Amino acid sequence: MDMTAMLSPEQKDILRAVAAGEYRAPDGGGKRRIQRLHQHGLVRRHDTDMMLCFPTDAGMTLARDLGLLDAASPEPALPAATLAVEFGLVEAPKPAKVPEIVTMLETAARLFDEGDIQRARVIADGAYDLSQAEARFAAKYAATRELVPKFRQLQGDALLMETRCKIQLAKAYDAAQEAGQAAKKGRPKNVAADDIFKQAEAGLTRQEIHDARKLAAAEEKMPGIAERAIAARVAAGLAPTRANLKAAIGTKTATKEERGNNLYETGEEATSAILALEQFSATVDEPFCGRGAIVRALEDAGYDVVLGDLVDYGTTTKDGVVQDVVDYRETEGPSHDIVSNPPYGDDMNSCIAHALRVRKPRKMALLLNLNVLAGFEDPDRNYIMETCPPARIYVMKRRVPMMHRDGWDGNKASSQMNTMWCVWELQEDGTYGDTTTIKRVDWAYTWNPATGPESDVEGGE
Repeated sequence: MDMTAMLSPEQKDILRAVAAGEYRAPDGGGKRRIQRLHQHGLVRRHDTDMMLCFPTDAGMTLARDLGLLDAASPEPALPAATLAVEFGLVEAPKPAKVPEIVTMLETAARLFDEGDIQRARVIADGAYDLSQAEARFAAKYAATRELVPKFRQLQGDALLMETRCKIQLAKAYDAAQEAGQAAKKGRPKNVAADDIFKQAEAGLTRQEIHDARKLAAAEEKMPGIAERAIAARVAAGLAPTRANLKAAIGTKTATKEERGNNLYETGEEATSAILALEQFSATVDEPFCGRGAIVRALEDAGYDVVLGDLVDYGTTTKDGVVQDVVDYRETEGPSHDIVSNPPYGDDMNSCIAHALRVRKPRKMALLLNLNVLAGFEDPDRNYIMETCPPARIYVMKRRVPMMHRDGWDGNKASSQMNTMWCVWELQEDGTYGDTTTIKRVDWAYTWNPATGPESDVEGGE
């Protein structure tokens, strides 16, 4: 392919600029041009920052051929960030605030030990915001980039202190309620006006008190769970945020044994919907088969199925073939089409990325939480949603019936999760393309067992 004729003036400008070491796109248009150059191997896009790219040998060669570089001195003397500072294009990085944040955390810890939980929480909150902002700033400049892990550690320390403060404040509020010194929800006059301990005195909103109660319950059941969750984020090179901590606590308040290895069997309503919307190869892989809920639906629709799972559930096909017991991320070789509901825990992103990078199925349909569309800190999440985005996403207009964890014998709850089927499809050029079509479907009308597929796809034909 003659890339010379295909390059726009803007793309040539990127090749010229990236030769200095790196290039950052100023807007969405620049981001798209980086993506196109990355697809042809002319630049290497950053794993997590889609606005940033670096030179490649192919790109440098083409840039020299086009006369964009001095062939006699192809190697950059300084990275682009340093050159930008020297030429006055950006301000030099400001001094890092590590000592200031450390002092704030030490003060918060002292106040916590002295019982002044409210002030400790306010200072910890400030340390969290400051360390988060400093980490983002440091990541932009080569001169300060090595400080990012330090700031993330400080952010984690601040988050842990803030969490401990919230738990103590929520406990104080609950104790006041039990003692009749605080109003309960819907009962503002159940205590004397002079003695009432108001929610505002705890410094927390009603939602924060609710979340803190969940944290306290998780800590009582599994002491140290918040600290371990934060440490895991930092060790992985990721920012320890309040949202991530809340998500971790939400999935880990049950023990591993109780969660059944994250096995939540897929209801036939969801599988019937995707079978009405998409056609697959005669043999389909189900690498996260669990106890076979999707397997049975696929076989009923006439497909042969190859089974596998990390856990040995003893699941078999209709012909009696027993599932493989294997970590999917260790498998290799070409794959049949895939239809599955992957585990929603910490390994989900890496499992999907392995399928797209290594196994390369012609078509893959996965039932996922709608929240998978968001998030940017996990490189595998960025890979599966940006570098190799789904060709089609079918968003369920109504929630599919609740998928309870394996072995659950308690009350059957209604579903609180919005789901979607993501379908990746291999293109003629060997990639998964760069365009996603989103359609809304209603599983309740997509499949009729008596008559077959029905059309209820908004945006479809």
